[in-house]
Order: sequence, then structure tokens, then C-alpha cells
Amino acid sequence: MIQKQQHSLLNKAEEACELLGRHLDQDHVVRIISHNDADGISAAGVMCNAVAKQQGKFHVTIIPRLKDENIAKFLKEKYKLFIFCDMGSGNLRGIKRLKGDVIIADHHQTIDSKEELSNSIVHVNPHLYELDGTKDVSGSGVSYLTVRPMGCKNLAGLALVGAFGDMQYKNGFTGVNKMIQDDGVDSGNIEIREDLKIAYRSNEPLYKALSYTINPVLKGISGDEEGAVTFLEKIGISYGIKFTELSNEEKDILKAELVKINPKIFGDVFTIPSEVPELTNLEEYSNILDACGKNKKQGIGLSICIGDRKDSIQEAQKLVKSYREDLVHGIQWIKKEGSVIQDNIQYIYTEEKRKKRIMGTLSSIGLDLEILDPGKPVLAMSRMDNIIKVSGRTTTEMTEMGVNLGYALENASKSFNGSGGGHNIAAGAVVPYREMDNFLNLVDEIVRTQLNS
Repeated sequence: MIQKQQHSLLNKAEEACELLGRHLDQDHVVRIISHNDADGISAAGVMCNAVAKQQGKFHVTIIPRLKDENIAKFLKEKYKLFIFCDMGSGNLRGIKRLKGDVIIADHHQTIDSKEELSNSIVHVNPHLYELDGTKDVSGSGVSYLTVRPMGCKNLAGLALVGAFGDMQYKNGFTGVNKMIQDDGVDSGNIEIREDLKIAYRSNEPLYKALSYTINPVLKGISGDEEGAVTFLEKIGISYGIKFTELSNEEKDILKAELVKINPKIFGDVFTIPSEVPELTNLEEYSNILDACGKNKKQGIGLSICIGDRKDSIQEAQKLVKSYREDLVHGIQWIKKEGSVIQDNIQYIYTEEKRKKRIMGTLSSIGLDLEILDPGKPVLAMSRMDNIIKVSGRTTTEMTEMGVNLGYALENASKSFNGSGGGHNIAAGAVVPYREMDNFLNLVDEIVRTQLNS
């Protein structure tokens, strides 16, 4: 059954590819609009690289969310083809009004999936074929499927960079992601080896590298430099040297002790062997793009994806350093303050600029470290003048019990003239500040209903 559904998705992606090809043949400039997180930047990168390979021209805009005012601007543009990457499935009514042809390459849920579309719109989305866009394919993966018939298997690694950015790698890639992985391995674009998954281990002292390691989390170590120092001293390894400077015996000791804390710390590591050293590791590549997006420097991230390797990487690494430090401070903040508990959900709230950009990531880490209650979804609330930006996170266990944050935030936000949506496990919304308490109460009620049904 799954193979049949995947085949249907691939057929729709091929239809989109044929439409793209027709416009490229006519030398039309391709208008690309994508999301500003690591997945969205990767998705735009995949699309731009594919168009460039065909000697085509493109114009890219990367935005945090697709709002009515964005669509109003696009309505005034005279492009013949619009491509929405990692967004668009929740905005079908507005997109229908665009004058040119449209490709939507998205993996988010939508309550408008039954919206009647014209022949000028090709909608590529796994949810339309009862496939899981939360864990089986990312936005960059759907973009990859759309250009795959053009012979773009060299972009499989970049497609999985987006999957890492959307936390889709848990115990191995599944579904469409596994197919993309196989494309990459078969074409020589991706290599896989077993190793320790310590972040930034080549360029940071070991205690810092361990404290920056959040995927997977290490209880008592992730986000805690003192905890990392204590751990290393306890096992007799110098905390000030880099991982690459350890002897083989010390590496074996470190591996054995870390596996006791979290067995997932040792496993498959994905690399693009042809990439520059800073981008070889797919997960670290994803972290670089994530830092660009979080710091509103998505243009730098896109430049990296499409080939600007020197100046952009140096600039991005400064952003990564600041981002890592903010995460460590944020984890300490959650440990100290905790969350505000309601009947069925919990929330954290900030007006501090330094925390606003990382609230969603902090929620995920807090759940993984169990410094936030994994038995209740978390809403991370950030005030932006007269609006509240919401990032919702929960666990796989809660989704299996019926929680769907994408639907909860979409429906609750619309009740207060806001907007929202996403996946069952991770979603976002924007609502007026004055309605924050009412919004929280409604989400709490929706989640209660989901759990009871």
C-alpha cells in the first residue's frame, strides 16, 4: 500500500517537473518562494540548483510565513511560473488567485486539502496521498522529488540537510527520505559511516562540543558546560582538548560512557564527501542554515546552498557561534524557570530578543531532556510588539495518543484573526497579544478533545 502511495506522489512530482521544464524551455524566469528555516532554505537551494543546471533563471524570496500580504504582492508580479517550497499547502485559496502557473512543493498539513484547484496549479504534498510529511519527507525532500526526473541525484544530500533541519532523522530515515538516501548513496553524493554524533567536535574543546550536542540529547551534559566538564573529569579525559586530539583508547572510553547516557549518540553519520569541510557533515550543514534563518540572514544560507562557499560560510559560522551560546543560555533558563502548566498543555514565554529566535528549538530540547514535562505539548510564546509568535512542540508518544498540534494551532489561531499550522508534532502560529490567554485556553481545550477522542 505504501509503495502505491509513494508511486502516486512521485507521479505528481513528475507532473510538476514537466511543468517546470516547459517554462524553462520558454526561457521564463522561475519565481521561487520558500520558508526561512533550515528545511526551507535547503528546499530553495535544491530548486535553484536544479534550475541553474538547466541554464534557467530564477528569482527567490525567503520568508518566515506566507501571509495574505505576501500573496497580495505576488499577485502584482508578472511571472509565468511560481514555485512555493516548504509552504503553500495552507494557503491554497490565496495561491489560486495568482495569474501564472504554480507548483507547490510542501510537506505540511492543510485543512484546505479538498480546495478545488485549477489545472494551472500542481500540488505536490505527501499528505494528499496519506503519507507522513512529519517524519518521512521534508520540504526540501518534496522539492527534490519535483526536480528528480531532471537527473538531479547530486542534490540528494542537500535534500536530506533539510530533513535533518526538521528533526526527521530519529532511528534512521524512513519512507521517501530513505529513497532519497538511497539515491544519494547510489550516485556517490552521500556516504554513511558509524561514528559518535558529537557536535562541532573538530573545532571546539571537548567539553563545549558535548554541551552543544543536542541531537541526540545527553542528560546532564547537553546545554550544561559544567556538567560536561564534570563528566569528562569523572572518566579521566581532559576537557580542554578537541575530540580529534584524543588517543584511540580515550575515544573508546568516551564512546562507552556516552552510550550509557544515550545509546543514540553512536550511529550513522551522513556526509557529502565532495563538499568543503564545513559542510561535509549533513547535520552540521543543517545547523549552519538554521542559524542563518534564525538570525534573519537567510540570504547567506541560500548563497551557501547554491555555491558561494567562502565569504558566506565565514559569516554563517559567526552566526552559528552566537546561536549555540544562546541555546546553552536558554536551556539554563528553562531549567531555572520551568514552564507554566495548564490542564493539557504547558507554555514558556519571553519578551527577550536573544531568546525569541530559539524558542521552538528550546521547547524540543526541553522535552528531550525532560526538564519540561514530555506528557504535555509545549507552546513557546514570544512577544513581537502587538502580536505573539507561537512555536508548538510535542513528542511522538503524544501524537500517537491523538495530539495534532498543526490542526490545534491552525484552528485556534483562526478564531482570533491569527494564522497557524504545521505538523502533528511541531507547528507554529501568530495571534494578537491581547488574545494570548484566550488562545492558550482554546488550544488547551482542543488538545483535551484530541486526547479524549
